[in-house]
Amino acid sequence: MSSETLQTLQGYGFFVLLVFMVVVLYYYWFYLHKQQKKGERDYEKYGRLALDDSLHDEVLENATRRER
Repeated sequence: MSSETLQTLQGYGFFVLLVFMVVVLYYYWFYLHKQQKKGERDYEKYGRLALDDSLHDEVLENATRRER
């Protein structure tokens, strides 16, 4: 293959990868939005996690162990 063909294939590959990543990003955003709208998770309180970093702060979620 010539170098021009390789450069053309690389350009098409980059474009396909870019479109794929945009689709994945929007899917993830809609997934998070849907979970928060249903009330399963509240992602706004996770945003304050770096600010509320003391040992005496309230726990965000209690971890429950599954019993077998």
